[in-house]
Amino acid sequence: MRTNERIRAKEIRVIDEEGQVGVMTPQEALRLARERGLDLVEVAPTANPPVCKIIDFGKYLYEQKKRAHEAKKKQVTIEVKEIKFRPATDQHDYNFKMKHAQEILKDGNKVKATIRFKGREITHKELGAALLDRLTTDLADYGIPEARPRLEGMQMIAIFNPKK
Repeated sequence: MRTNERIRAKEIRVIDEEGQVGVMTPQEALRLARERGLDLVEVAPTANPPVCKIIDFGKYLYEQKKRAHEAKKKQVTIEVKEIKFRPATDQHDYNFKMKHAQEILKDGNKVKATIRFKGREITHKELGAALLDRLTTDLADYGIPEARPRLEGMQMIAIFNPKK
């Protein structure tokens, strides 16, 4: 809270660089902040009484921005990589794509396995379900299925999460 904003609480807890100043009225805290040439910033509005700090507001914003940047650096982004199959995928092609899916899961990313049906192949959904079941058992050491395989239009989709 800036010095020109109103504090609605009857009493607030005031803290400065050295530590706790005490509990006082907002007017006293504003006067104290102005004497020091600093701002009164509300840092914990839900506390009882609310906590305000006597600091330089520009420096406070800079430190918050810096903390947010550090937290964002440590954040890990998980990508979803797609591997496409057909209901009549050959054994060699299946093994190659399955090994690629294992590598993706080892890297910590999700795998979206898609079986694309063309034309009348959609009448044999059980072939796609069997292929995804086989893939689920082959990837059991590397990842777990996020949800059961589902049919979306002319595609059957399963998503795998990497094991921790």
